[in-house]
Amino acid sequence: MGEAFRFPLPIVDGLRLEKTMRDVLLPDRHVHDDRGAMRRLPRYFYEIASWEHAMSVRLSPNFGLWEFIQTDVREAAPLRAFPRYVPCAITMLALCLERFREAAGTFVHVAANGGYRSPRHGINTNATPHCWAAAVNIYRVGDVYLDDREAIERYAALARQSMPGAWTRPYGASRGETDDQLHIDFGYVLSTPRDAPTEHLGFDAERRNAS
Repeated sequence: MGEAFRFPLPIVDGLRLEKTMRDVLLPDRHVHDDRGAMRRLPRYFYEIASWEHAMSVRLSPNFGLWEFIQTDVREAAPLRAFPRYVPCAITMLALCLERFREAAGTFVHVAANGGYRSPRHGINTNATPHCWAAAVNIYRVGDVYLDDREAIERYAALARQSMPGAWTRPYGASRGETDDQLHIDFGYVLSTPRDAPTEHLGFDAERRNAS
């Protein structure tokens, strides 16, 4: 029997990270979404050692890890350096986008700040599926820029058709709408890989680390 494939990123328990990083990632914390519903943030993350490593890791045949972690100065300072952390659901997001790319038949371009964003990212007003690595903003498909109603609605329909369960933000300029990119998300997905650390910290320790 051949050796099992090993994903090239270590899995870390967010509750065991240094406090500076825990204060940014808020692992396992409860937060409110834009409708006021309580959501639990991810606890398990992949650790990215460097930008070069991010550039080398393929999450699917056509999507690299780097495409989902491009952020600007609005991201919290600890996540603008390395090592950097991204929720483990990122692999499922890339797999779903691969299906969308197949349906589109051409390249799909992820916007800056359009992949994973930490709960402390300056764009966020409430918890968003971006904080779970379960959402993506696409600004271009092939040669088509998604900056008008026809393009956004056409590819939003394709996304819903090709990826069952996908939610797309409606076209418009009001809060909760979009007029310059396509937003696709799968909700508040929590992923615990089989190789995730299994040692339990105990209730008191977990409560201290989450505070």
